[in-house]
Amino acid sequence: MSQRVCPPWIGYLLASAVRRWIQDPVPIISPYVREGMTILEPGPGMGFFTIPLARLVGASGRVVAVDLQPEMIAVLKRRAAKAGVLDRIDARLSPADTMALDDLAGKADFTLAFAVVHEFPDAQRFFAEVVRASKPGASLLLAEPRGHVNDAAFDAELAAARTTQLEITARPVIRRSHAAVLVKK
Repeated sequence: MSQRVCPPWIGYLLASAVRRWIQDPVPIISPYVREGMTILEPGPGMGFFTIPLARLVGASGRVVAVDLQPEMIAVLKRRAAKAGVLDRIDARLSPADTMALDDLAGKADFTLAFAVVHEFPDAQRFFAEVVRASKPGASLLLAEPRGHVNDAAFDAELAAARTTQLEITARPVIRRSHAAVLVKK
């Protein structure tokens, strides 16, 4: 990931209940998530989406949340424990240059990349790692904040995704975001 990562103090704001008034996570993710799934969530921050994902996958599913910031992972774990879903979450610290997902090869059913790809130094490498971790037919919800990512930059991310085995299948409307659903061929 790049040096332009979201600082921990902003993570507290992004995980706050106030954000749900602007961007409720459940309607955004529920069309793509079912009980028993294995979910990959790069850049989970403090768990704004992670905890609802863990509830949706149920006791038989799991969420692999990967971040390079120890404080984000520590707070995510505390919040997940308080919500009673920590046992469904595999919260991992990753090095700066990779998500280190070799053990997840071909296992992910769905990836949520929400406001994170623009923080990676190499979008194509990000998508290649997601493809390696994903089952055939797995989907990826890519959403980037309009305030950080302009139209041209989002189009460049989609172009990088297309160089891997990902194909755009939908362009959902997510408030204040560019968004696309991609599927592994």
